[in-house]
Amino acid sequence: MSPNIQLLPNYQAKSLREQGKRYYVDEGGIRFPSVTTILNATKPQAAKEALMNWRDRVGTVEANKISSAASRRGTSTHKHIQRYLLGKNVSVPEVARPYWESVEPVLQDIQDVRLVEGSVFHYGLNYAGRVDCVASYKGVPCVCDWKTADRPKASVARLYDGPLQLAAYSGAVNQFYQDYGIKIDCALLVVALPEMPAEVFWFEPEQMANYWREWEQRVAEFAKK
Repeated sequence: MSPNIQLLPNYQAKSLREQGKRYYVDEGGIRFPSVTTILNATKPQAAKEALMNWRDRVGTVEANKISSAASRRGTSTHKHIQRYLLGKNVSVPEVARPYWESVEPVLQDIQDVRLVEGSVFHYGLNYAGRVDCVASYKGVPCVCDWKTADRPKASVARLYDGPLQLAAYSGAVNQFYQDYGIKIDCALLVVALPEMPAEVFWFEPEQMANYWREWEQRVAEFAKK
């Protein structure tokens, strides 16, 4: 890390679930719906139908098994990325090793880490989330998101709401840490894949501005529910 780059205060907000929705609670005791809760509640009908069709096709038991395995590998991979970015020793178990080996070369291009796995709030639009990382990728400040998959996404369209999630996090980071001179307008989404290099999706300011407008629409739609 550069001498003039300092870690941002890392706020670990309490989270709670109510009726299938996740909320984060700030220091004043005010609760805010999470980014993923808003995205899930406002998911386009076509996306909802695609998910239901997949569950019908593979069966409920198999669908739950696949989802649970994906959640476990994602959590494990995130934990080891977090340790690496904070300069700690990394000892990766076999279940996560293929994904770690996929993403590790990308991590070597991450510099000037400011925040890792921190809670952020947007008081203007009334939402909160937990951002994976705020750092620089190849010298450009950005918000980073780490994902795992069994096969390549191959296109931005197959990231589904991933770019909107990044737009939401960047907006919250910019507001939550405005007193620290933070201004993030780029984003990085990395998909770790077994037995192959990770996919790297980079989003420029113009793209992020478009995703931000779409995110604002989703937040407004959620508020009407």
